[in-house]
Amino acid sequence: MIAIIDRLQDIARCCQAGEQLDAIQARWLATSLQRFLTHQSRTLDAALGLKFPQGGVPWWLEKAIRERDGALRELAARFFSEHSTTAKARLVHSMAQRYAGSAWRFDRNRQVMPPQYSGKTHEYLWHAFRSGAIMPIGERQLRTVFGE
Repeated sequence: MIAIIDRLQDIARCCQAGEQLDAIQARWLATSLQRFLTHQSRTLDAALGLKFPQGGVPWWLEKAIRERDGALRELAARFFSEHSTTAKARLVHSMAQRYAGSAWRFDRNRQVMPPQYSGKTHEYLWHAFRSGAIMPIGERQLRTVFGE
């Protein structure tokens, strides 16, 4: 499913830039839209191949969780590599709680990360919060994200 999302993002990028789609992209998009328009698929998600199991996580939330978890893993690896998984979880949780109550209140409306965050812990927190997945998450869940 991630490959389909990547394909859609590439098509969206081309369209926004005014670039022509390549033949494979155009054929795939046309076929998908035709399935939806002729009622072969009940939803646009299904026509595009974005299906998730009943009771499962929707594709857009799965993508957001992957982005969030990646940013949090990178934060822990860059700044707390010498700590145990439990200590990493405690430190990241504490930082995320502080960020949620302070800077995120202002950052949530920004489309672009503030440049002063680059290379600092706030860079990874901004990406985690911006992902669209639930943030902050608890220490126990962070331990799972960090691979305990």
